[in-house]
Amino acid sequence: MKETKTGQVLDISLLFRVIRYARPYKKQFIIAATAAIILSFLGPARPMLINYAIDNFIIIADPQNLLKITILLIALLFLEGFIQFFYIYLSTWIGQNVILDLRKKIFKHIMSLKMSFFDKTPIGTLVTRAVSDIETIADIFSQGLLVIIAELLKLVIVIAVMFYTDWRLSLIALLTVPILLVATAWFKRNIKASFQAVRDKVSAINSFVQEHIVGMNIVQIFNREEAEFKKFKKINEDHRDAHIRSIFYYAVFFPVVEVLSAVSIGLIVWYGGEAILSGKDMTLGKIIAFILYIQMMFRPIRQLADRFNILQMGIVGSERVFRILDTKDKILNDGKVEISDLKGSIKFDKVWFKYKANQWILNDLTFNIEAGKFLALVGHTGAGKSSIIRILNRFYEIDKGEIKIDNIPIKDFKLKSLRDNIALVQQEVFLFSDSILNNITLYDDSISRAEVVNASKEIGIYEFIISLPGGLDYVVGERGVTLSSGQRQLIAFLRVYMRNPKILILDEATASIDSATEELLQKALSKLSKNRTTIVIAHRLSTIVKADKILLLDAGKILEQGDHKSLIELKGEYSKMYDNQIKDSD
Repeated sequence: MKETKTGQVLDISLLFRVIRYARPYKKQFIIAATAAIILSFLGPARPMLINYAIDNFIIIADPQNLLKITILLIALLFLEGFIQFFYIYLSTWIGQNVILDLRKKIFKHIMSLKMSFFDKTPIGTLVTRAVSDIETIADIFSQGLLVIIAELLKLVIVIAVMFYTDWRLSLIALLTVPILLVATAWFKRNIKASFQAVRDKVSAINSFVQEHIVGMNIVQIFNREEAEFKKFKKINEDHRDAHIRSIFYYAVFFPVVEVLSAVSIGLIVWYGGEAILSGKDMTLGKIIAFILYIQMMFRPIRQLADRFNILQMGIVGSERVFRILDTKDKILNDGKVEISDLKGSIKFDKVWFKYKANQWILNDLTFNIEAGKFLALVGHTGAGKSSIIRILNRFYEIDKGEIKIDNIPIKDFKLKSLRDNIALVQQEVFLFSDSILNNITLYDDSISRAEVVNASKEIGIYEFIISLPGGLDYVVGERGVTLSSGQRQLIAFLRVYMRNPKILILDEATASIDSATEELLQKALSKLSKNRTTIVIAHRLSTIVKADKILLLDAGKILEQGDHKSLIELKGEYSKMYDNQIKDSD
């Protein structure tokens, strides 16, 4: 998936879209916002009290009233701390609940997308969107939006109190603000692009690592470790450089803010001191209060810049998340027919299908299979065998023609109902890193352990299961790597058998297995295919001699069709393939 940059103009619309996800937590949001507003008023009250204490109690040596105002200051600090606790807790709570909802939504959305979407989108990119990009959205609530509102309000209140206290000192304190505004604008502009670059590099690293871990056997078989490491090193260095660029902007901006703050304080001390020495209307309390006001004024500005960056990171992350959520590449599910009693007859009528423009995989394909019959698909790589299976399951949509089951177009069936009645066993069976039992039931609570045991006995693989350490509780590794390919297929057969489908599909399920496991598989297949429409893709033609119909495909077209005996008698391409396999086995 190609990364794109979002212009500043889109930030507000993205922000409001994120905020909409906080609607279920409106009550908590209002409380947190109220707490932030109260904190904005409490902060500037402290310098006012200090000013009053110095000028009215310290200068005239009034310890009794000084103690009272000191107690008031301490009470004020405790109140601030108490409110701060609720503000931090609630804002973080809101953020975590929002990303909980978003993660559920994006994962559910991803599961509804067509397989063509996954063909063009790296897994690492999707992992980044669903994990780290969503994580930045939480910061919009806990460290971004509410903090920005509170700091802006505090800044306005501080400046208002400053002018109320002494307009001359206020004007002097604000002399450095124009320079500060220019520096802030520069920082804001550059850090946005910097954060965008960092997120791009994180996504690139995730995609690269994910892809190479999955394909590590290829890397090692072809001795590509050094070459692939060089690629990773380059991607990693790009990520480092992007981070360093963002750190550079921080390293420039924050010292500038501190210098300008120090200059403002220096000007206040100089002007206020001169005024006191000259006998003008100036007090020590005012000078100390203004030093505190300046610190309070510059702290929100510094905080605003920092929090804006956090907000910007959240917006960048939200843009990426919404880009996935806005993907319209969903499976079209316009069907209304709920399957109640499927027989299992299948008909392909002038079907055309392609993955890419002008590269037809299936060309005007027409064939049918009666309910309960056994159809075998054979042909060289790229003939279109697997594509037939994919479009029958509606992993992809056909371009022209029609596919019918029980004389009803498959697009008229509810998608869930269609897939409930079709079971697929692939050569490369996917197993989760979990127990054998959970890989069979797929966490379906309606399937009991006893039912799994009985089913394994019925299809003849119970002995295999109990031979594993822990039996049904044996935990397989990621993608089932602790089992052989044949053993994984046995688990897949049992998984299918538990669901009692009307149509059974085996996509090259009898290839790449040992003879002992093949015998188990053939017995299980015989049990599985009984009274079911069965479609098998096989390289070993010896496994499909009992098929009711065999289709020999070539470049998406049917080259030959018939049962095994008739095709052998035809002495065509199928007969040659069969003879060659017999010779090879000898």
